[in-house]
Amino acid sequence: MNNERVDRYEILRRLAIAGAHEDELTPTVEMAIRQASDLVGLGAAAMYLWDDDLNSTMAVSYAESDAMGNTLASLEEDLFRSLRAERQMVSAYISFAGEKPMQSFTLPLQHGEKVFGAVIGIQEGGGRLVSEDAFLEAVCAAIALNVAAEGIGKDTALNADLIDKERLGAVIQAAVTVNHEINNPLTAILGNVQLLLMKRNDLDKDLSDKLKTIEASALKIRDVTQRLLKIKSTRSIPYTEGTTMLDLSGDDSEEGHEGD
Repeated sequence: MNNERVDRYEILRRLAIAGAHEDELTPTVEMAIRQASDLVGLGAAAMYLWDDDLNSTMAVSYAESDAMGNTLASLEEDLFRSLRAERQMVSAYISFAGEKPMQSFTLPLQHGEKVFGAVIGIQEGGGRLVSEDAFLEAVCAAIALNVAAEGIGKDTALNADLIDKERLGAVIQAAVTVNHEINNPLTAILGNVQLLLMKRNDLDKDLSDKLKTIEASALKIRDVTQRLLKIKSTRSIPYTEGTTMLDLSGDDSEEGHEGD
């Protein structure tokens, strides 16, 4: 993994761990929107929480420059906020023409039917920001989970069962994203390796053995991504000191562990 550009799975993993550990909300969100902005190519992004009257109670933002930050803040103030209040807008992707084309989005932070905030962002250029919808929705779901976890001890209406469901939903969204991003290149790897192995009589033993190792590793990756999609709970197990990982050894995945 490139240390300078964190991948989608790593961003969602860090959000999930922060929520499970009930880490402080502000630095967790700052980390998420900064890394997601770098990955997607956003010039600025922000998270807003609000009360029942849509008055902002918390804001966390990131911007490559003051100009991009000011542009995004103006969009929130002049467009998104009024559309939420007057038209009950929940989410939107908007493109702006001009000398410097821009795209912007707002996606909700919600628990059940209650929307209590939003993540917004802006991108320069004529790309298709909407193509990142699945990843951005997964980030918003994971941030919403962290917000919910922050409120557990503050007499909120959220109970442990609801939090578990939100956590599981965020994990499943992350699993879908991981599968979407991994399966296409993995299928290409497996297909090409297996085609080469069909010609093993023409290959020397050392090369054939290495291809078999690649095939076995690719099949194991496919097995793990499939078990992620079948996960039934968000039980964690120790990984390294101070870090945990999801336990994928439940009843649905026992068969996948027999050869480990």
